Amino acid sequence: MVQDEAAHGAYTLPRCYRHPDQETGVSCSRCGRPICPQCMVDASVGFHCPECVRGAEGQPPTRAATTRFGGRLTGDGALVTKILIGINLAVFVVAAYLDKPLAGQWELLSYVSPQTGTAYGVAAGPDQWYRLLTATFLHVQPFHVGSNMLALWWMGPTLERVLGRLRFTALYLVSGLAGSALVYLVAGQAVASLGASGAIFGVFGATAVLFRAARQPLGPVIALIVFNLVITFSVPGIDWRAHVGGLVAGVLTGIGMMHAPRANRNLVQAGTVVLMLAGVLAMVLVESARLTG
Repeated sequence: MVQDEAAHGAYTLPRCYRHPDQETGVSCSRCGRPICPQCMVDASVGFHCPECVRGAEGQPPTRAATTRFGGRLTGDGALVTKILIGINLAVFVVAAYLDKPLAGQWELLSYVSPQTGTAYGVAAGPDQWYRLLTATFLHVQPFHVGSNMLALWWMGPTLERVLGRLRFTALYLVSGLAGSALVYLVAGQAVASLGASGAIFGVFGATAVLFRAARQPLGPVIALIVFNLVITFSVPGIDWRAHVGGLVAGVLTGIGMMHAPRANRNLVQAGTVVLMLAGVLAMVLVESARLTG
């Protein structure tokens, strides 16, 4: 469960000429106009604005415009965020009011009977590993889903605009899976957990990487993460393992995506996601071997 508050510093930055609501410390290296992450287009030196990429006198662009980290520029920079929120809310309604057994079928469940040694849930084998993902779309009560989705709405669009839809989706899902995997690794013999918090913390971690890469003040996002970690370790019933696992995965995936060398950017970014998934698989295999060995 996540509850966060937006923090704003006293600093003043120029505002993007195309998105006046977005502060930025980056300018187009060709025309000098301030541009936000959504408008940054990679250039041989620095970043260009979309107009400069199109060329003078309205000439067509010489190459497809991309976000700062290789994603496609899109009209709606928050589409994936909206879809994820919609899925989470829909699953909550179905599991809480229309099909209550669904929660038991989808939650991150793992249990090994001390009497018979019979394994249930994730511990039972690969045909139950789907729970590592489905559990990240389940919530126990309106406040639980509401606080998580509010946090995603506050933080998700900024990250989605700079990464692009595909990369943002990958980061979100990998963070959720990593949170679930750490839960299983630490307490696989008897665990029942659910919620999107691991993925949300992954978004927090990647946002911190973005702020550092863009040379923007880290204070607000660090305060947000610390605030939520304090809640994580002080309020009973919150699964700290999912939060920590998601946060670490978000930071590592964010580093791989945002600091990839331009010449091999797609390869490095894809490799980062594959390595994170390999880490998730390794945690599951290690704990499964321990439980059944």
